Amino acid sequence: MTESYSITTLPSGLTILTERMERVETVSFGAYVGAGTRHETAAENGVAHFLEHMAFKGTASRSALEIAEAVENVGGHINAYTSREQTAYYVKMLKEDLSLGVDIIGDILCHSSFEPEELERERGVILQEIGQANDTPDDIVFDHFQSAAYPSQPMGRPVLGTEAIIRGMKRDALPGFMNQHYTPENMVIAACGKLEHGQVVDLVAQHFADLPHAVAESPMPSDYTGGEYREERDLDQAHIVLGFSAPGYGEPDYYPSMLLSTLLGGGMSSRLFQEIREKRGLVYSIYSFTAPANDGGLFGIYAGTGESEAAELMPVTLEELAKVQLDVTAAELNRARAQLKAGLLMSLESTGSRCEQLARQWQIFGRVIPATETVAKIEAVTEAQIRAVAAKIFASRPTVAAIGPIGQVPRLGNIMDRLAA
Repeated sequence: MTESYSITTLPSGLTILTERMERVETVSFGAYVGAGTRHETAAENGVAHFLEHMAFKGTASRSALEIAEAVENVGGHINAYTSREQTAYYVKMLKEDLSLGVDIIGDILCHSSFEPEELERERGVILQEIGQANDTPDDIVFDHFQSAAYPSQPMGRPVLGTEAIIRGMKRDALPGFMNQHYTPENMVIAACGKLEHGQVVDLVAQHFADLPHAVAESPMPSDYTGGEYREERDLDQAHIVLGFSAPGYGEPDYYPSMLLSTLLGGGMSSRLFQEIREKRGLVYSIYSFTAPANDGGLFGIYAGTGESEAAELMPVTLEELAKVQLDVTAAELNRARAQLKAGLLMSLESTGSRCEQLARQWQIFGRVIPATETVAKIEAVTEAQIRAVAAKIFASRPTVAAIGPIGQVPRLGNIMDRLAA
């Protein structure tokens, strides 16, 4: 696949990345801010997500309704998300409407008004979102897992914040966070689709001229500790996440860890799915995942199981973790490689996914990584590297989060003893 990127850095320090895609008639455009939950103080946990919501609620020249109507009148789509390390604002539109998209994203990031009535209304929406998450055990269990893995650290705090903090958050906290972190040096602009690089640069220079200038502080380094969270609830299923310390972006074991996750629990042919669901019928859902960060990361396994099956689930899972350290076949490694490569190359068919990849790679590595380079690194991983990274990951202190009828879920100490045996 031919890849051609154009890069310009404005005098303000704002970097603009574009990729022209000839065979589409649309454009995706996004502003990716290098700030998220881990950049918050404990007292303002949730402010990054609150700010993301409020950005759509009116500017000096547009109301919330006018922002929505401007995009939807031309058939476009606008959205945003907040993660622990990044906040993103993006639009997808027909190519002839690119200027409108840049105008709107620039407007909400440079001229948001934070009207008190809108803020109170959105505060209520976020409290509803927190309540919904708390009522969804297979969702909230991951927040508890993160908190147990990184206790008393920004990296362990929930993206949504807590009900108490959101209820008490003052209006000034939002523009304060924006002025500190939404700076040209801490933001990357990416656009992909039927576009001209020069036009994008001119539009960004015009509509992002009023970004604040400040020196953003580096976040506290993450320090994986591991631990346990248990919550007995009257549910039909126990929701369990078992995890370990894992490589972050750019570390030598990053690709071996991703392939390990894929072959262990990345699909219906994976070891965990075949052994635990297909052969034993202990779960409806089980999968493994990696959650890399700029400094370190997590390797995890999620399972939803019935109360009577919970006692058998963990020993069988730990047995599979032991087996993969001893034997990895060429066939399953090739299958895992194919899954990762297919996922990567399929994502490149989406203008939105390509935008996100451009921005994220620039923020992490300071360069755009060609897909051919990534594929080559995936191809280079050997069976021995998979076994070695499995031994390294599963030797770290585990983290366990469990919600539901968990009386039969082994305690952390028991799990550690089994892993050491």
